Amino acid sequence: MQLAQLIEGLQIKDVHGTLTGDIKHISHNSKTIGSDGLFVALKGSRANGHDYIPEAIASGATALIIEEDTLVDKDVSIIKVPDARVALATVADCFYQHPSRKLTVIGITGTNGKTTISYLLESILKASGYHPGVIGTIDYRYGQQHQAAPNTTPNALDLQMIMRKMLDAKTSHLILEVSSHALEQHRVEAINFDIAVFSNLSPEHLDYHGTMEQYGKAKELLFTHYINQSSKERTYAVINYDDPFGRTLCTRTNAQLFRYGSKEGIELSLKDTTLTSDGLSFLVNTPQGEVEFKASLIGRFNIANILAAVGTAMAHDIPLESIRKGITQVHSIPGRLERIPNEIGLTILVDYAHTSDALEHVLATLKDLHPRRLITVFGCGGDRDKTKRGPMGDTATRKSDLAIITSDNPRTEDPHDIIEEITAGIDHSITTYYDVDGLPDADQCTGYSIIADRRAAIRTAVNLTKPGDILLVAGKGHEDYQIIGNKRYHFSDREEITHALSALTRRGEALH
Repeated sequence: MQLAQLIEGLQIKDVHGTLTGDIKHISHNSKTIGSDGLFVALKGSRANGHDYIPEAIASGATALIIEEDTLVDKDVSIIKVPDARVALATVADCFYQHPSRKLTVIGITGTNGKTTISYLLESILKASGYHPGVIGTIDYRYGQQHQAAPNTTPNALDLQMIMRKMLDAKTSHLILEVSSHALEQHRVEAINFDIAVFSNLSPEHLDYHGTMEQYGKAKELLFTHYINQSSKERTYAVINYDDPFGRTLCTRTNAQLFRYGSKEGIELSLKDTTLTSDGLSFLVNTPQGEVEFKASLIGRFNIANILAAVGTAMAHDIPLESIRKGITQVHSIPGRLERIPNEIGLTILVDYAHTSDALEHVLATLKDLHPRRLITVFGCGGDRDKTKRGPMGDTATRKSDLAIITSDNPRTEDPHDIIEEITAGIDHSITTYYDVDGLPDADQCTGYSIIADRRAAIRTAVNLTKPGDILLVAGKGHEDYQIIGNKRYHFSDREEITHALSALTRRGEALH
């Protein structure tokens, strides 16, 4: 594609050199640029792409997009722009021939619930005869293609490339989980959204955003900036009206509103609910009258996730029968209150909850099932928001009969330092600490213990769990790795629980 054609949509401050060259590749990585490539110099928190321009030229770059004035001793084309991230998204959209114009694009943002909503929507769309693709926290998938997700939302270049591949594979809809980082870093710039979905807002990523106000402003961008740029004829905002920030969003977006929640007078108004250990059912007032929905998912918080999916489907004019069918076909979400099967009658679940708010909702849900004892294993990630550690310690010990505090992804922090910050939030006047060597049987104790090694913590918790108890292993959910230092090691909570159950079964057989 001609360079002049690629940069047509850019806000340009200055140009040096010819714009007639043919561009065969685009990259923001100086090592992978290739011959006749366009290198976009991005400024990041750890590195500045402008420092790698000589390497990019040596690797084949014949054109550069820059923000900072740069001295170059080679004959290359240089385009200076005010924001290279916006420029990257814009030229990538052009290079891949504007795939979002032909896809129906549904963007989902919020602190919790994005993945569950995406799975529900995928099932509903399939039940309607469509061919959806998903880009989210767990994976990127469409048709027969599937790849693990390194990020919830890919960078702008990869995102446009994946959308192009989806379109070529006859994908009809893109369900896109949109993180606050992606919104603020313009990864979804130049995407033509049809529907924007908001789940909820609670403290998370404050190490990056600084304050809840800034975090909220990042989420707001999907509804006040990105969807307003869409070329689509009709755009919708599907918003959780029970969430205070959601109600604020309703006053700020230009998209047609489709509100959901428990309040009367909105598009989807929740009425009666029934919760059991096998699932849930509830009545909703909808534009089509009063409708009953049933689902295999457990937990009151999942009602909001289902309502978000229902609202999105209704906004897209999907028949009610297909909506119901799609919901009933979702039996579980990977790493979201996912049951670990076993033959000894134990109720063991893994969940991705890694914020105080998410953990509060999950534990409240499990308490509603009236277990004999609720045991929780959890930790907090290193090199991430430290402000949530104390509140998570408080939540876990208040809501659990026994909490075992362990490591999550410690990264470059000392796990014991992280655990110390978790325990600082515990009310020790009402919570008993048990040394691991003196930890009594689960039906004889309440309080908390510390086992920094996650494998040992899971093994101990499984050994303590008895029929009638519920064991929750929280924080990592679907993840199959643990980051220690700067290295990633294979580690799956699901696998570790299964190994511990097998050892318990073998031990029981040996005793008999």
